[in-house]
Amino acid sequence: MITFDPFWKTLKDKNITQYDLIEHYKMSRGLLDNLKHNRSITLRTLNDLCNMLDCGILDIIRYEKDYVSNSDEG
Repeated sequence: MITFDPFWKTLKDKNITQYDLIEHYKMSRGLLDNLKHNRSITLRTLNDLCNMLDCGILDIIRYEKDYVSNSDEG
């Protein structure tokens, strides 16, 4: 699973609020909602976020292996 937990840490480290993202960086509320709920974003959006925050990809996303229970294996 891809998670945006590092994104929120990066914002905190850079003292950027959600208000700043919307008002100063012109981020849409829809994108912010997608990030909050770990929904898909495009690679272009990922690139834009890295440029906006002057950071790397791993400062925005993290991969965590999906948990698969034995009952899910069929």
